[in-house]
Amino acid sequence: MPTSSIGLPFLDEELESQVRSRLLEVEKELAVAVASDVDFVNEAARHLLDAGGKRFRPLLVVLASEFGDARAPGVVPAALVVELTHLATLYHDDVMDEADLRRGAQSANARWDNSVAILTGDFLFARASDIVAGLGPEAVRIQAQTFARLVQGQIRETVGPREADDALAHYLSVVADKTGSLIATSARFGAKLAGVPAEVEQKLTEYGEQVGAAFQLSDDIIDVASDTADSGKTPGTDLREGISTLPTLLAQRSGAAADERLLELLSGPITDDGLHAEALRLLRSNPAMDEARAVVRRRADAARSLLDGLPDIPARSALVALCDLVTTRTA
Repeated sequence: MPTSSIGLPFLDEELESQVRSRLLEVEKELAVAVASDVDFVNEAARHLLDAGGKRFRPLLVVLASEFGDARAPGVVPAALVVELTHLATLYHDDVMDEADLRRGAQSANARWDNSVAILTGDFLFARASDIVAGLGPEAVRIQAQTFARLVQGQIRETVGPREADDALAHYLSVVADKTGSLIATSARFGAKLAGVPAEVEQKLTEYGEQVGAAFQLSDDIIDVASDTADSGKTPGTDLREGISTLPTLLAQRSGAAADERLLELLSGPITDDGLHAEALRLLRSNPAMDEARAVVRRRADAARSLLDGLPDIPARSALVALCDLVTTRTA
């Protein structure tokens, strides 16, 4: 297993070895955590785990723990909690998006049905809750608050902005709740359970929120710009369903520079394969894509600035490199 499948470069060999070791430990414990005595539940729960993934959230837990006692007993369980929570949301998201692919494999709802996918997600949430209970009341409270933000974000995405709301601002706040919150909690758990000072924990939490949002927004760009082989997902899934993302929202607010044909196609779901291909082609060449990349760069820069003043250790350099990676993956 690589140190991280997101391709984070490490300049310090000792840190790379330590992170690799902890992530391998997390991977082994994830397999234990999703196991069930019921064969079908075991198969369904392992479905997305076996498909792989970035393990971005466990990586943040591990790197944040380096600012304190990285070998503290709660660090690996905390990494399990955030990754199980993330996996559970993927099962539910695929149902809501009617997605056919996830991580290059058939989604659980496509392989079985929506009920199985939803219940499997619930099973993983339960596993995460069981593990976090062993980390103490404060960890349970943080997890509950994070879960509330995740659900709130999903509801607000489903309902959509009110007539008086700015659609882009609404979307960015949804991203903060649905994605930024759990990545912020990943950094917070790693710091808290490693016993770092409160001010460092706060900085790392804010960093997680910013870099997490930047990663989601960069995924929006990749979903439009890449093909299935690159992303492991069907390109333009949200476009097909009429779900707004950063590039489409920027295209829709482009004013006099708007591409009228693209705006027409973006006015609702695109079920026709030919029209979907046309919309993808027009969006890929639209100035909104460069605007979206600029938004991601600003978020990454904001995350990087939060690291100023933190102890100058190899983990800090790795977190800086993560900011750089966010911008280069959408270039």
